[in-house]
Amino acid sequence: MLRRLLAVLLPAAFVLVAAVVVPVGGVIAQQRTQEVYVDRLGDAGRFAALSRTALETDRRDALVREMSRYEELYGIPVVVVAPDGETVTGSGGIPYLRGVLADLESSAPVTAALAGERPAPPTTVWPWTSAPLVVAEPIGRDSEVVGAVVLAAPTDRLGTDILVSWGWLGLFSLVPLGLLVTASLPLSRWVLRPIVGLDAATTAVASGDLDVRVDAERGPPELRRLTESFNTMVGVVSRALERQRAFVSEASHQLRNPLASLRLSVENLAPYLTTEEAREAHAVAVEETTAMHRMLNSLLAATRLESVTGTEAVEVAELLETRVERWRALGRARGIAVSADVPGDLWVQAPAGGLGSILDELVSNALRLSGGTRVEVRARAAGPARISVLDDGEGLPPREREAALDRFWRSPRHQNVEGTGMGLAIVADLVREAGGGLELGEGLPGGAGPGFGVVITLPTAPRAD
Repeated sequence: MLRRLLAVLLPAAFVLVAAVVVPVGGVIAQQRTQEVYVDRLGDAGRFAALSRTALETDRRDALVREMSRYEELYGIPVVVVAPDGETVTGSGGIPYLRGVLADLESSAPVTAALAGERPAPPTTVWPWTSAPLVVAEPIGRDSEVVGAVVLAAPTDRLGTDILVSWGWLGLFSLVPLGLLVTASLPLSRWVLRPIVGLDAATTAVASGDLDVRVDAERGPPELRRLTESFNTMVGVVSRALERQRAFVSEASHQLRNPLASLRLSVENLAPYLTTEEAREAHAVAVEETTAMHRMLNSLLAATRLESVTGTEAVEVAELLETRVERWRALGRARGIAVSADVPGDLWVQAPAGGLGSILDELVSNALRLSGGTRVEVRARAAGPARISVLDDGEGLPPREREAALDRFWRSPRHQNVEGTGMGLAIVADLVREAGGGLELGEGLPGGAGPGFGVVITLPTAPRAD
């Protein structure tokens, strides 16, 4: 994010400096051109005065020597042109002077000078242009114009001077540019610090950590207000979830004692029932109170499972070693064999403190609901790790598998079996929040039916120290 912001700020700094430097460079080129033009115009005026005297007295030797000396010193040829456009004299031989006039890109200054007018100032000379700077001065004024003095000043030196000035300008422009570039890094960090904090906090919240908060004392005012709103929102969500879980837990605990008393009172009525209908109603009442007691226990277990937040690296084999003996004991009580096939050194990124409870829930479902004789827990590492809990019982038809992940859904065959219908849905939510997935399918072959299998996919994790 910092690199992307710098990629926007740095070009903007270059553009800002260039927006100032480029017009200044144009002004410098124009100023240098005007200075050279004024100097050459003064020289042309002096030669015009000398030429008028020379033409009136027909003494041109001194004028030619002056023009030749001028060209020798400055490399600028000078030409005197008659009103008809013919070359009268100049610095050098007549053929050379005619060649100079022929090489001029434009005769507009000469035409204007012969008409008695001073030509307009030339346009800006740029370093990459090679045309000479033409300066023409009329000899005489108005109807007394007897010719014109034309100077063809080369622009090589002028272009070099402009380039040198631009070089110094570019060198000096590095100072503000360097200041802008130097200031952009701390400025970017100052602007992005709240955003980086918000990004880390939202990642933590997405993983289930509702205790995270963002520093709302740094950064621009707008982002400080945003971080304050984020902290307030997380606090509201955290309190709402805590109240919800506390309500379920406290309600379950508070209802347990009245239910136990109610069941005891109902059971104590048995000696006083004399008719068959009364005894049947009594048995139904006892069964319902027992079912309500199991429901409360299941709600408490589901609340504990749903309170799992965050992820952690877990070694699957070590985790199963602490639980498989208890699963086997529960399986022997129901006549079901429980086995585990898990490779060593398999690490997964699982819900923090929740993978054991998730497997407990899946194995418990298999033992209670499968109606088979075998339950197997497998784990494989091929890309994402796959942990499977399989049985060889009756299984679920495909249409019921689609509804099995809905909360409070129960198969019609299991209505009289203890459970809430919430465990599998909560397990699926926890696995998805950890970056994994849950699939339902067939289980172990060779049993009473196609069997039932739950496959959990979790990201693999590096070995933890």
